[in-house]
Amino acid sequence: MNRVNRRLVIAAACAITVLQAAPALAQEVLKVGLVAEMSGPFADFGRQMEAGIKLYQKQHGDTVAGRKVVVVTKDVAGPNPELAKRLATELIVREKVQLLAGFGFTPNALSVAPLATQAKVPMLVMNAASSGLTAKSPYMLRTSFGYDQIVPPIAQWARKEGVKKAYVLVADYAPGHDAEAAFIQSFKAAGGEIVGTVRTPVMTVDFAPYIQRIKDAQPDALFTFVNAGDVAPALMKEFREKGLHDAGIRLIGTGDIVFESAFDAIGDKGQGVVTSYPYSMRHASPLNQQFVAGFQQIAPGHSSRPTIMAVSAYDGMAALYAALKKTGGKSDGPALMQAFKDLAWESPRGPVRLDAQTRDIVQTHYIRRYEKVGAEFGNTEIGKVGP
Repeated sequence: MNRVNRRLVIAAACAITVLQAAPALAQEVLKVGLVAEMSGPFADFGRQMEAGIKLYQKQHGDTVAGRKVVVVTKDVAGPNPELAKRLATELIVREKVQLLAGFGFTPNALSVAPLATQAKVPMLVMNAASSGLTAKSPYMLRTSFGYDQIVPPIAQWARKEGVKKAYVLVADYAPGHDAEAAFIQSFKAAGGEIVGTVRTPVMTVDFAPYIQRIKDAQPDALFTFVNAGDVAPALMKEFREKGLHDAGIRLIGTGDIVFESAFDAIGDKGQGVVTSYPYSMRHASPLNQQFVAGFQQIAPGHSSRPTIMAVSAYDGMAALYAALKKTGGKSDGPALMQAFKDLAWESPRGPVRLDAQTRDIVQTHYIRRYEKVGAEFGNTEIGKVGP
């Protein structure tokens, strides 16, 4: 065989080797499809999740158990279940993702649940907080929280603090209904009286008619759940301008109303507001200090304060990496779901675990007061319920 022919044979052999290796190399990539709000009034939801994911991979690498983890992001813009379903379908069919993640709103998560079940693709919810959500698909798990878990502590705290009469204002969709029911049940059980309730459009920023009605009812406190973004600051502004604070009415609620990313818009109008939530960036732990510092490097500017969404996304990646280590890199749906069972780890929010039966997160819930410490506003933990 002459020198030219020998080179051709060697080249052909190398080409065959590359072609044979290509599918194996392709299989090493594990795609995560992130369905999140990247634009519109709730764009901070998606930015927080994306930054939390990036931070985890910056700290722990993008490869685990021989699998390179790649995130493919789709913008759902807001509560839009039809679009969420279409985007999830594209991710499963075209992008061949092995895991779906994100879901800032419950309606979006509900619309995708049947797809996850049919395709046997795990679905990791990083925010949507409707009660019992994970029961909608055996392939759904959650690293955020449920309102049936975080609302009772603030109702019980209010009664201990002498609140006898409360008014309830919530966003008019499933999580709001859950928060409303949980507060009413817990507050009444503790001996309190509900003097009125109102449900508001999910994206409204005009609270004037509701706030005046609440002031006229003269409650000791207003319990509220509305979404972050532009909505919660608008509520806070109206609460102050209509004189409810000056009338001695206390504002309490879920942590959504004093989101870290909304501090600039809330300012001193939130002074003294008390909420229940699984996370505050002031949480005193070495891991959280490291998390906050790392987050601020990734998300500079007005979005540099991490929220529960960033933590939930960070923890979602921690759960995925731990599951892949247990499976030895296998990423089929049944194998991953089995590996997710009873995972436990240290989160920036404190110790957490995934319940083997509900596939929901088990965590501590904190009572926090919005106040200024030095030059910065923040949510200071003043109590806690849970492990």
